[in-house]
Amino acid sequence: MASVDLAAYLKRVGLSGALPSTQETLCAIISHHMASIPFEAIDVLLGRDISLDPKAIDDKMLYRQRGGYCFEHTSLLQRVLQTLGFSVENHLARVWVGRMPESPVPAATHASLKVVVDDALWLVDVGFGSFMPNAPLAWQPELSQQSAYGAYRLRKTMGGFMVESCHDHAWQALYEILDFPWEPIDYQVANYYVSCYPDSHFRSRLMVAVTTPEARYTLANNRLKIARVKGGIEERHLTVEEMIDTLGGRFGLNIESCWIPVLERIVASAQAQDEAVSS
Repeated sequence: MASVDLAAYLKRVGLSGALPSTQETLCAIISHHMASIPFEAIDVLLGRDISLDPKAIDDKMLYRQRGGYCFEHTSLLQRVLQTLGFSVENHLARVWVGRMPESPVPAATHASLKVVVDDALWLVDVGFGSFMPNAPLAWQPELSQQSAYGAYRLRKTMGGFMVESCHDHAWQALYEILDFPWEPIDYQVANYYVSCYPDSHFRSRLMVAVTTPEARYTLANNRLKIARVKGGIEERHLTVEEMIDTLGGRFGLNIESCWIPVLERIVASAQAQDEAVSS
């Protein structure tokens, strides 16, 4: 197991004190992690390589106040949980969000964790953008589980387990966890595909998200969406200046000067689309 700077992690997510390997601790870590470390793939938009080396991940997410996407979040959290004494297993998954059941089978491009607490199994996923709850899900297939952000379940499939969420009284597939013995090279291949494949949505779309106990904040290109736990959704399009303020303020990211041209292109493209629709 690669090491992790536990003190730096706990400072980043705002936790302190005794953290025994219990369900209560697991819930607290997931909630704080998702509220403090954003899901984001800005480096992909900038054409940078995404390194899965633990030291590179920790430098980025712990010391440079950045977020990351699933492979980065999963690596960091797995090492934190193992350091605290949890038994952790990671998985690859096929993402089905936005696909029809009859669509071609997607590649395995997502990573999540299975955690053991007192002989009970839990699904833990802090790196799936704005789709997963900020709490673990019991690894009990077919059981509908209510969270602050809706109902979820795991459904047994021929290849593993489908993770689903309920919207408008209908279950929708999020991703299928594959039940096979993976190797580190599988993560490397999936990471390269997601960050470098020309049709990867991360190469053309800005996506940033944090989930707090009160609300989920999602920035998709220049559209900010705030979904509050107590009800009510707010959506609006941001200017370049507002995007900078939001990325630095709400999402807590250190803005780099090279981001500005990317943000300008995003806003200009959105404005052009709006003008085309209105004309």
